[in-house]
Amino acid sequence: MFEVLHKDLMGRIGRLETPHGVVETPTIMPVVNPNLVLIRPDELERFGAEIIITNAYIIHKKEELREKALEGGVHELLGWKKPLMTDSGSYQLYEYGDVEVSNREIVEFQLGIGSDVIVPLDIPTPPDAQRERAESDLAETLRRLEEAKRISRGREGGGGEVRGARPLLAGPIQGSTFLDLRERCAAAVSEMGFDVYPIGGLVPLLEDYRYRELVEIIIAVKQRLPADAPVHLFGVGHPIFFSLAVALGCDLFDSAAYALYAKDDRYLTSDGTYFLEDLHYLPCSCPVCSKYDVRYLKECDREERARLLAEHNLYVTFAEIRAVKQAIRENRLWELLERRCRAHPLLLSGLKKVLEHAELLEKYDVSTKRSFFYLGETSARRPEVLKYAKKLDRFEVSGNTLVAALDTTLEDACKALKLDLQAFDHVFLVKPPFGPYPLELQETYPIGQSEVPTPMDYEGLTTALENVLKLLEMSKGAEFVFVCGEPWKEHPLIQKIKRRAKCIFV
Repeated sequence: MFEVLHKDLMGRIGRLETPHGVVETPTIMPVVNPNLVLIRPDELERFGAEIIITNAYIIHKKEELREKALEGGVHELLGWKKPLMTDSGSYQLYEYGDVEVSNREIVEFQLGIGSDVIVPLDIPTPPDAQRERAESDLAETLRRLEEAKRISRGREGGGGEVRGARPLLAGPIQGSTFLDLRERCAAAVSEMGFDVYPIGGLVPLLEDYRYRELVEIIIAVKQRLPADAPVHLFGVGHPIFFSLAVALGCDLFDSAAYALYAKDDRYLTSDGTYFLEDLHYLPCSCPVCSKYDVRYLKECDREERARLLAEHNLYVTFAEIRAVKQAIRENRLWELLERRCRAHPLLLSGLKKVLEHAELLEKYDVSTKRSFFYLGETSARRPEVLKYAKKLDRFEVSGNTLVAALDTTLEDACKALKLDLQAFDHVFLVKPPFGPYPLELQETYPIGQSEVPTPMDYEGLTTALENVLKLLEMSKGAEFVFVCGEPWKEHPLIQKIKRRAKCIFV
């Protein structure tokens, strides 16, 4: 049901098959509340929506909606012909502490109305809850997931041809901010076997800019799921977070923010959120922002303003999804991620937490890419740099070896230092952040395809010199001459290099 087409880092472009068609991921599902429709579902396709999500509990609770959905299906009720996911009421359970429906009732109801992706009534535990509560909620969630599996195996969907195909069953993963509980839940849900794996209970962390914890939770869950499992982040839909989440292997998002923010006069961008009253210009060229200026939006009636802002919010949201997909196709997702994460200091903190797991990302990353752009200190520890360091032990070095870290050409340096290149058995140049490479590989990836600034920052120099040291220490049978100029010679690691190599400073 889920096929991976293209990969970069842990991110991927995939095809998710549902009874009502194929969805290309990553994508976002706009939330549709049948009681409060700002933009009709049949209009959402023009913004880029391939799948939407609605709340089965809201439909079930209102008799008129419930009867229409059972009679003609939820797609007919909403006027939407493409794939559709239904939530179970867990959000209402989180907000109000109780719902007037059982897990069995809401699962059977979703089956009966022909939902493409069904969600059991899991128990979302808020961040920082007491561990006892988190464990109790998790145990009940797992019990309900097992019940949902039994129910879904006994039924193939509701009546009618359109609703005859087997829907996908989602297995929500809970555990609050306890990583071991998240891992336990992910392992148990994976063992049961579901079609989609939502991670719940994250919205409060996102609202409080707790990106480091979000990263830790996603990584903890991902490591316990099958590599090809489609992962959904419940309630996460701000475009500022897409590149980071997709790089960690998330495929589906949902949010009502496009509408809720619009009603509150908030204007979404890929770099953050503005209040309309603070804007003097519209920093966007979507159809709304191209047709209207900021004065018109401020002065039009509230209903029109909310609709126009909701349209803009949808345009910018799906534009960011497309930017992420393009970055995956070009194998430049990390560079997009670095640019986006500099929009907020705490988002940058989240990126640095990702770097603590660079070895995990390196296992999933592709072997070669078109280019490597160094965009700052976080580039020095990219998965590609880690991958290169692991390949250093492939070099068999013996005899007289020259390693040169220069700001000038090798020929000019040797002439100035009166060094004879023919006297060396091996010649390595040094390119930060990768470190040493033999002359013969200067046109190969990543050396030949990397663009780095001059002068290089401290982090890039450090990583490169660490790899120089690695080459020196693993080549016991070689005699090294290390030549470097500014700013290399002032780096603290030079003292360690001096113990293994003759150092010459230009």
